Amino acid sequence: MNNYRFKKWYLLATLVVIAALIKLATFYPAWIEHSYVPKIYRPVAGVMRTVFGWVPFSIGDIFYAVLIILLLLNLFVLARNVVNRKITGARVKASFYRTLVYFLVIYIFFNLSWGLNYNRLGIAYQLGLETTEYSVKDLKLITAQLVDKVNERRKLFKDSIITLPDYAFVFNKSVAAYDNAVKKFSFLRYNPRSLKKSNFGRLGNYLGFLGYYNPFTGEAQVNLTIPRFVIPYVSCHEIAHQLGYASESEANFVGYLAATNSTSVLYQYSAYFDLFRYANYELARFDTVSSQQNFNRLDSKVKGDYYQIKEYLKKTRSPFEPIIKVFYDYYLKANQQQKGVYSYNEVVGWLIAYKKKFGTI
Repeated sequence: MNNYRFKKWYLLATLVVIAALIKLATFYPAWIEHSYVPKIYRPVAGVMRTVFGWVPFSIGDIFYAVLIILLLLNLFVLARNVVNRKITGARVKASFYRTLVYFLVIYIFFNLSWGLNYNRLGIAYQLGLETTEYSVKDLKLITAQLVDKVNERRKLFKDSIITLPDYAFVFNKSVAAYDNAVKKFSFLRYNPRSLKKSNFGRLGNYLGFLGYYNPFTGEAQVNLTIPRFVIPYVSCHEIAHQLGYASESEANFVGYLAATNSTSVLYQYSAYFDLFRYANYELARFDTVSSQQNFNRLDSKVKGDYYQIKEYLKKTRSPFEPIIKVFYDYYLKANQQQKGVYSYNEVVGWLIAYKKKFGTI
């Protein structure tokens, strides 16, 4: 075996061993919580947010765009070679080797820079919550409280449609929300910041995303073309991902903790509104009459916000969204979120457990 071939297979073997060790680490949540999160994730995430956070636009979006272009170009070259019958055994082997190496490098970087957070002990451990199965009675109690919360906050806004000054206002208020929350929950310290406007906002409407975290740059992106009253909670949700809460249910709950501890009534309303939607949806699975009664109790302005979201979803419906939803569902399930895209609704369980322990929401 010549020196070049030896180096190639040595590289591949090294990557396979590292990937295997990462997989092994997923079986040790305590090690991830007490070693990986504070000693690896937080320093790495902090460096990425420092390096890319000052740039006014999303570097991660550009990275994804370039990646998609390169993928399309490679598919074009492959199709051309097939048509011209230039596919040989040597080329197939070389292509397979490159693909395998790229996959392993991405897998390793993704997990070391963020992905292992899916396997940490997480927010339940940090707050000492008992996340047992909740009852229909629990759902009725929590939704009744959330109705009161959203009505109280919404009545403080005179306008029927909530507006925002600009995205800088939202990002500053989101950071301020975490600054307030850290006084009560020391593990929610957020610094440095890297919260940005998505470059794919309009496109994102038709692909079905409100915000997203880029594990390769540490940036959190928010789709600012969505209904305005939703943006504060989405921003807090994406910051939660930056703090290492990878699962969607945990990010939802951490975002809720931050937004409801904000001094901004808008942030409180945004969080309570979304949590009500999740909780009332869960209640409707077991008791449609109670769920409808909750909706009937909503203030007319809150109902107007409901209809605004409904209209937004109707206008942005596209044939691609179900396909993307299927892939995203597989992605979530592959990362320890057994309910896939329905994992977002698990935040209801966190909220009920929090209420039982602390007596308030």
